[in-house]
Amino acid sequence: MLHIALVGCGRISERHAELLGNSQVAHARLAAVCDPDIDRARRLADRYGVPWYADMHELAAQEKDVDIISILTPSGLHAEHVIALAPYKKHLIVEKPMALSLDDADAMIRICDENGIKLFVIKQNRFNLPVCKLKEALNNKRFGKLVLGTIRVRWCRDQAYYDMDRWRGTWAFDGGVFANQASHHIDLLEWMMGDVESVFAKSITALVDIETEDTGMAVLKFRNGALGLIEATTATRPKDLEGSISILGEKGTVEIGGFAVNQMKTWSFIEKETDDDDMLANYSVNPPDVYGFGHKAYYEHVVDCILNNKKALIDGLEGRKSLELISAIYESIETGREVFLRFKPLKCKLGMK
Repeated sequence: MLHIALVGCGRISERHAELLGNSQVAHARLAAVCDPDIDRARRLADRYGVPWYADMHELAAQEKDVDIISILTPSGLHAEHVIALAPYKKHLIVEKPMALSLDDADAMIRICDENGIKLFVIKQNRFNLPVCKLKEALNNKRFGKLVLGTIRVRWCRDQAYYDMDRWRGTWAFDGGVFANQASHHIDLLEWMMGDVESVFAKSITALVDIETEDTGMAVLKFRNGALGLIEATTATRPKDLEGSISILGEKGTVEIGGFAVNQMKTWSFIEKETDDDDMLANYSVNPPDVYGFGHKAYYEHVVDCILNNKKALIDGLEGRKSLELISAIYESIETGREVFLRFKPLKCKLGMK
């Protein structure tokens, strides 16, 4: 049995605590929670009958049986918290994005290696069943030559959402729609289409009063010659519309839609296989809990990696890839130029304090 503690008791912690506190993940259970907001920590701890702490060092030192700490704090604090907790020799899970600067990501990877612990970055949408089927088709070369990959994040986040916490919509602790809401989808696009050669992006802050963008577009060129398009906004009104990915190749097209890339919309190939006709029927229904869908499979993957010493699907190096692309998007926005990866950010505001 692996004992998992949560550091950060905000919105996303509800999903983590529900899974671990209700024994929904085999061989894992919730051991403790921590948040400097004592009321938040106490409420979550009382619900699942576990100890609570206001200080993460106290938790790590006193909870000797804890094997893994999940860091669910604001994005701008991820690096600080990973670096502080790594010497306690407990494996670390960190929510997306893993950090807000490439230097911080590199420091996180380095200190976890030095302390002999695993670093897992949460990208739970990779475990959505339609997404798994798409990746399988790509691995089997069913698309032939890749032509175009597109993601669309059309969500609603009003001023009340950003006012819930002071860190939301800030450069220092959050980033805008590219770094926050669209980061999972950007990860999926790069995972499916391969390494990015260059990016050109534009953004606006359309409907809310925040430092960062609520709407943006980016055009990508992949190293394999294909093109990509990112459309991301939290200015959809009056409610969420979609979170989708489309892959087009010379031999087929797949589109996954729904709220969180969880609903197969199109599955069409020139060279048909036996289960193609059943694909839409089997993967076109929204799951009962779309918010955080995939976290259960993600935790099961983490448990398997630790208990059986397997390589993580999304370790620190893999998590860094999408962060570099997001940083390049912001660099392009600030410079008004096409940015070629690999690069050193000079104008990117993400993570600036």
